[in-house]
Amino acid sequence: MSGLHHSLYNLLVRAAQPLLRRKLAKRAVAEPGYAVAVEERFGVYTQPAESRSELVWVHAVSLGESRAAGVLLSALRRELPGVRILLTHGTATGRAEGVRHLRAGDVQVWQPWDTPGAVQAFLQHFKPRAGLLMETEVWPNLVWQARRADVPLALVNARMSDKSLQSAMRWAGLMRPVFAGLKAVWAQTDADAQRLQQLGARVQAVTGNLKFDSQPDAAQVVQAKVWRERMPRPVVMLASSREGEEVLWLEAVQAYLISAVQVLIVPRHPQRVDEVELLLQQAGFLVSRRSQWGEGGPVAFDPQTVWLGDSLGEMALYYSLADVALLGGSFAPLGGQNLIEAAACGCPVLLGPHTFNFAEVAEQALSAGVAWRCADMQGAWQQALMLATSQATALAGAKDKARDFARAHQGAAAKTAALVRDLLAQ
Repeated sequence: MSGLHHSLYNLLVRAAQPLLRRKLAKRAVAEPGYAVAVEERFGVYTQPAESRSELVWVHAVSLGESRAAGVLLSALRRELPGVRILLTHGTATGRAEGVRHLRAGDVQVWQPWDTPGAVQAFLQHFKPRAGLLMETEVWPNLVWQARRADVPLALVNARMSDKSLQSAMRWAGLMRPVFAGLKAVWAQTDADAQRLQQLGARVQAVTGNLKFDSQPDAAQVVQAKVWRERMPRPVVMLASSREGEEVLWLEAVQAYLISAVQVLIVPRHPQRVDEVELLLQQAGFLVSRRSQWGEGGPVAFDPQTVWLGDSLGEMALYYSLADVALLGGSFAPLGGQNLIEAAACGCPVLLGPHTFNFAEVAEQALSAGVAWRCADMQGAWQQALMLATSQATALAGAKDKARDFARAHQGAAAKTAALVRDLLAQ
């Protein structure tokens, strides 16, 4: 990257450190995970320093990337028995999910804030053999300092939306050399590969999406099946809802009554659960939270009672309970959420107009007939009611088609693990 761009960027990230500390302290009030090991973000570690290059570093910034990383780690352990992993994150939910995928000898810390000093301290302390950055996590100093330390970096399960490309191109003088500095880029789709190449990345392979290889939690699927057997009406889910979308749903409900279905709402971010509960209560609904159900499952089967998902790591349970889901993030202009887990659980989905973060998967699901595009929440709610209350054979067919769609796109984990093996052997 040019010296001017690099110097300006470093000035900005250094100046932002006090703001980052205040932001972490504020977020820790609602999510205590943000108060854990804060100094790791600035290159200060309590873990013993590594004496030799042994760890394979995997960076998974948030919850979705950590789940994809879990799929990759399982494949890597099969491909490279005894491999030790250095797992880094940027969010509390990502770190909590990452704990599930650690094994003896692995290390987990926060991603270093992208200043030269913090990144250098991270690389010198842990001495990773190579770094695998999940999906979109390309930071200038992370790439620049890794090259200086001779640590090859690969962008894994890489994706790049049109919106993200346009944003990056506004800073082309900074970002093009950064993407060119990656040792390898393995894209999810041909379209992702083309956009990444426009940014200067050298794309060596198109591997597919790791998330298709994730298997729904079997115990959760069985539990949902047991609970479903005693439910008197179909379940419609608003899945991974984002701020403002619950209000859109309440407006849609005023136009189309809900007496024929049971509603389940699962906010994308757990810190919003209390806010969503209050919103529903103010609209006249009773609320039954997942944390109150116990082993017997939900006890309130009442259209005026909304079930509220307030647990982490149970999306397989929620999707397996639901007959159809409205996909959050797609009704507000936020780019949508990933529909793959819904499909794997046999849950057809209704999409709003905004799916730019997962455009390729959305188009594949639409073409396969396991998802339907709707202009707005009202239209999606109307179609969800029609689908959920359709003939049992039609609904069962839609569920089977969703599972078949998920299975048909598997295989990325094995391909990626083989590419990592080859990268380490170079």
